[in-house]
Amino acid sequence: MNQPLDETNRSTYELGLECLCTVEATGNPAIIAAMADICPDLGRLAISFVYGEIYQRSHLSYRDRQLVTVAALAALGNARPQLKFHIAAALNVGCTGAEIIESMTQLVLYAGFPAALNGVFAAKEVFDERKLNFIPEITMSCAPDARFQKGMEALSRIDGHAGEAVISALKGIAPDLGRFIVEFGFGEIYGRPALGLLEREMITVAALAALGTATPQLKVHIHGLLNVGGTREQMVELAIHIAAYAGFPAAINAALLAKEVFAERDVDGGATCAV
Repeated sequence: MNQPLDETNRSTYELGLECLCTVEATGNPAIIAAMADICPDLGRLAISFVYGEIYQRSHLSYRDRQLVTVAALAALGNARPQLKFHIAAALNVGCTGAEIIESMTQLVLYAGFPAALNGVFAAKEVFDERKLNFIPEITMSCAPDARFQKGMEALSRIDGHAGEAVISALKGIAPDLGRFIVEFGFGEIYGRPALGLLEREMITVAALAALGTATPQLKVHIHGLLNVGGTREQMVELAIHIAAYAGFPAAINAALLAKEVFAERDVDGGATCAV
């Protein structure tokens, strides 16, 4: 977890500036000069609020925050300079190149191949700029005759009854879509190395919350995050963090959906509820 900076007699700007210097690995954050001749107040507010308040909070480490920020920005696909900044920041706070690339692979399922490809190309630019000697490892696909069984096992473990209900609901209209979700999504992608299940669910929740277009699926994956070891506090913190990168409406909607999920699990004794 983050080590909170000493807040005694320090402004949120001072705290934020120190945090940003750590994340950016510099003594002179780029946003200050970039905003100086057009909107210095925006730079000041970003430092004070995002890094001086949000990043100071508990329950998500700097590494967690950068992974979910990269996921959210890559899914949105409308802020390439900021995506590259946060890919570099992710490297600065301990993420590996393989973890960043795998985050983009995870996004194939929830933001589509174009978003994932664009994210990978942005990461490649950052790696090249930093002269990072990144050597990708090729992961062999699961045997075709084993993918469905492997996928169903992963689906049940991660999303539980909520995920199973989605597959069941598709049988009457698009059974092949349900099969693709199981075989490709859970049989192929979720079993890949480089990221654990909790990291994958954090990335997925961040992307879906930022997009704001898939409320039922976001609800399923909030359950999934909790099912694989995430805490309620981490989920709430994810929602708060998203405010900085996708806006307060997206954050509010994610927080309220989390509230629904928590209530359902309380009624059900902590078990996953179907949607």
